[in-house]
This record gives sequence, structure tokens and C-alpha cells, in this order.
Amino acid sequence: MRRKWFSILLTFTLIWLVLTPSLWAGQVITQEVKLWAKKALQQEKTLKTTTAPNTLAVLYFHNQTGWSKLDLLQKGLTLMLITDLSKIKEINILERVKMQALVEELGFGISGLVKAKTFPRVGRLLGAQHLVGGDIVKGKMENFQLKSDLLKVSTERVFGQAMAEGKLLSELFRMEKDLVFKIIKLLKIELLSKERKELEKPLTTSTEALFYFLQGIKHSDWGDFDKAKESHVAALNEDPDFVLAAEAIQEIESLSLEEKKACKSERNRLVRGLKRKLMR
Repeated sequence: MRRKWFSILLTFTLIWLVLTPSLWAGQVITQEVKLWAKKALQQEKTLKTTTAPNTLAVLYFHNQTGWSKLDLLQKGLTLMLITDLSKIKEINILERVKMQALVEELGFGISGLVKAKTFPRVGRLLGAQHLVGGDIVKGKMENFQLKSDLLKVSTERVFGQAMAEGKLLSELFRMEKDLVFKIIKLLKIELLSKERKELEKPLTTSTEALFYFLQGIKHSDWGDFDKAKESHVAALNEDPDFVLAAEAIQEIESLSLEEKKACKSERNRLVRGLKRKLMR
């Protein structure tokens, strides 16, 4: 009975998403995005840093806690911040999929991308004026800290730091919102009361739903769309109001079989390349 009810709810949710506008930029690394990353690298020497105000890229966070469960938050916090910051008209937020495509093309992996020395290069390739990077660190007692640096790409200098502290995972959503508002303040953006209220809304009310969703993003990045969809469905089952999970399902279902095969083939090529590097 529960499964039938959930199937009906999912159908209506997807229909609603088709008929309504969304801030969702997509989370599948398509061939078009991969070609963009290759072209950006080929033209790297001639690229110029954009002068458009508040063009912002949010890099992956670095989990320094030693707690492997939080590894999903390395991409998760980035995605949460992008989702919130994209609601502000004064900020031109860059898509996560472009950053992921660059990660793959550069052969960095998350561990390489979160190193401070790579920030300026990635910023220039993305065409960003500002970069937001960060760390997840263990604080005192049971507390954790989310630390974030804001870097101006043209000068390669950090011009501000934001920090949120609390218990993970019970205070994760509050901590992410604290970080968002501090980043906005550092960018010297004044929010309208309507914008502030919109930003205060949580991505989801369930940490279980969030982690299922992030598992789905992980599978999607690896080209395993069947597992990605399963994870997103599980997220929506935990929180039927989790719009991003429903949109992710819709995106995967809209991919053609040829696109899925091409993504998987490209993923296998990258894996083989990484294996060869490790064997040297």
C-alpha cells in the first residue's frame, strides 16, 4: 500500500515539476559539459578572468574530520550552497556540473580540487570572479565547524572567511544556513526580507533524505544512473517534499539511452586513465 501511494505521489510530483519553473541546473555530467571542459583546458592560456560582478563558483569542501560518513558532504555542502546562493539575483552562480567536468578532465579528484593551490587555476577556467572553498573540521567536544574562504580570482587573495559551528548531523541544516548568510554579507549584498525568508527554507527536513540524495549525485557523477535513480527515489521516500530529489529523477529519466551509454563509456575511459597513472 505504501509503495503504491509513493508511486502515485512521485508521478504527480514529476508532472508538477514539468509545469513549474526551477532553479535546478541539472546534475548529470553531459557530453556537452565535458566538451566545454576540454575546450576550456585547450584555451587555458588565452582565457581571461571575467569582470562580471559576483560571478561565483563554490568548490568542494574538504572533510578533515576523519569521519568517512561526512565525505558525502564534500560535494553535498557545495550543492546546498549553490542551491541557496542561486536564489539571489545579484549573484551569478556557476554550475556544479562544470566544476565536476573540470575535475575529471584535470584528473584531480576531490582531493586535488580542495587544495588551495589549485583554486586560482580552477577559478580562471570556470570564468569566476570569486571562489568559495571550505573545510569540515572537528571542533571542541561534539561540535564540528564548517569553515569557508572567499577568494578573488584576479588577485589570488582571500578577502573573507565565514564559519559555522554546531553538532553534525543534527545541526547541519542550521550550520549551512549560517554559512550562506555570512557569505552573502562578505559579498556585501543586502537582502530583501522576502529573499531572506526564502533562503531560510531548508533544502529538506531529513538528514536521511539528504544523504540518499547525495549518494545519488555520487552515482550520477560515476555514470551509474540506475543506482542514482534508486538513491533519489529513496530520498523522496524519506521526504516527499524534497524537490531536488524529484528533479534529479526527472533529469535521469529524460536522458536518452545513447547519452547514458556515452556517459558510462567516458567514465570507464577516465577510470582506466587513473589506473594507468597509479601503476606508474
